[in-house]
Amino acid sequence: MDYTRKFSLEYDKDDEIRAILTCVYNSLKEKGYNPINQIVGYILSEDPTYITNYNNARTLIRKLDRDELLQVMLKHYLSA
Repeated sequence: MDYTRKFSLEYDKDDEIRAILTCVYNSLKEKGYNPINQIVGYILSEDPTYITNYNNARTLIRKLDRDELLQVMLKHYLSA
């Protein structure tokens, strides 16, 4: 073992962000909202009232840093 392994938490954070966004998206959809419009409204304004309280979605999305969220979304969009 003469090499150095790389360790990155970035992948784990991506998985957490994906899980939270999926939960928030599904909660918004179940309540009859347009999830994309509501999430965009939240990202642009940081106003949590764009996100429903249903299934604790509002609390979940507030765990995410908006800059990290945008960075991950843009990275995935451009790499697809």
